[in-house]
Amino acid sequence: MNVLRVGITGYGLVGTRRHGVVDNLPNAKVVAISDIKFDETPTERNGIRYYRHFDQLIEDEIDVLFVCLPNDVAPDVTIAGLEHGLHVFCEKPPGRTVADIRRVIAVEQQHPRSKLKYGFNHRYHGSVRDALNIVQAGELGKVLSLRGLYGKSAMIPWPRRSSLADAEPSNALWRTSRESSGGGILLDQGIHMVDLMRAFAGGEFTQVMSIVRNTYWNHDVEDNAYALMSTSDGVVAMMHSTATQWRHTFALDISLAQGALQLSGILSGTRSYGQESLTTAYRDDADQGMPREQRTTYIRDTSWNDEVVDFFDAIENNTTITIGTSDEALKTMELVYQIYCADDEWRDRFQLSVD
Repeated sequence: MNVLRVGITGYGLVGTRRHGVVDNLPNAKVVAISDIKFDETPTERNGIRYYRHFDQLIEDEIDVLFVCLPNDVAPDVTIAGLEHGLHVFCEKPPGRTVADIRRVIAVEQQHPRSKLKYGFNHRYHGSVRDALNIVQAGELGKVLSLRGLYGKSAMIPWPRRSSLADAEPSNALWRTSRESSGGGILLDQGIHMVDLMRAFAGGEFTQVMSIVRNTYWNHDVEDNAYALMSTSDGVVAMMHSTATQWRHTFALDISLAQGALQLSGILSGTRSYGQESLTTAYRDDADQGMPREQRTTYIRDTSWNDEVVDFFDAIENNTTITIGTSDEALKTMELVYQIYCADDEWRDRFQLSVD
């Protein structure tokens, strides 16, 4: 069996989690890691080489690159990986702006042998997969509307400088700095809900209205975003992405012609979003608003493993990436920025554009 040599750049919470998943695969091995917390002089322990700087890592003998870096750095590192002929897995979001992902796609097209996948992890959760199967099979008829809430109690400022040119530790809080992050709760967490709504709607949202605010935490990025959207086929979606949800919440309700789906909770590392479940309601003219329901709960989160397995399968078999493609990342980022720009005050204040 050909064992793929893996390098990970950015070794925080997500980087270490990706490392753990790769360790369990028979066809891959982590051989190199870079992070600004390591010493300037490269070291080797247990067969893994540790670098402080990404440009040292990328010159190592690796086949696959995992990019687990802040938003302002991730696009350039992804591009560098592609230009070195590597297969690249990059965490969401794909960058700070729509222009970032378009730059990546332009380079990706020049390197068709390299696989590129983005980590839209929620697509791999059990409740989401089962709900998508029901919708796509047409079991409950067409989708009429969606209502989603994804919120946590704060925007966690990450105390790390993210510049490649000057990667010394500092007190810069990149998650709450527009210059480093590009956006707040909507771009950081709400992007998952945006991605899911696009998937369940079955088409792109062509009409978008929004209210975007940063009046509670007072960072220069949003702590609340409210959106009302419609597809050309008339599927309407309402979404709230928030950093003032004191009880962490994930909820997505989908109304269909012959029933409804309710996704509640999501299995996460903190387990703070509650029990993950999918409730399926079956409409009947005689149910008087109390339809027959079936509830499924999920006790194991295999999403991180399944997502990475899909990536390595595509590499090994030279098949097309189907979930987390650069095209999907582009469309999701475009919708995020449509939400930003639909609020005239927010758009003008930060001079934002979808282009």
